[in-house]
Amino acid sequence: MLRLEIAALYAGVNILILLVLAVLVVAGRRKHKITLGDGGNADFNRAVRAHANAAEYIPAGLVGIVLLALMEPASPLWLLHAAGISLTASRILHGIGLHTGVLNFGRMFGMILTWVSYLLIGGGLIAAGLSQQL
Repeated sequence: MLRLEIAALYAGVNILILLVLAVLVVAGRRKHKITLGDGGNADFNRAVRAHANAAEYIPAGLVGIVLLALMEPASPLWLLHAAGISLTASRILHGIGLHTGVLNFGRMFGMILTWVSYLLIGGGLIAAGLSQQL
């Protein structure tokens, strides 16, 4: 599997995560008859926040993964997979955790794993960028 194919795999899965979360928001709007905002409905607000949170974190993570893929040979394949798996798993866990309500394992571990993915991506990009200069 080539580097850009790896990046494409994680990009595709994460875009589908965003799609699923968007569909859940639309379904919630129809179910609760809410046309704008969250209507003060706690269940619907969680669906909106799950989608918004994913929309906040996924794009930057995917940009970073694509940049890592382009930094051959400075970034190892294991780093691409570690970043992609941690970003994808974190967004799934966090989305499920938010839908279930209170602060729980999914939300907490999803948040921590998101930060781990950002640390891998950011650190990997810095290392790859510096390796080209040395």
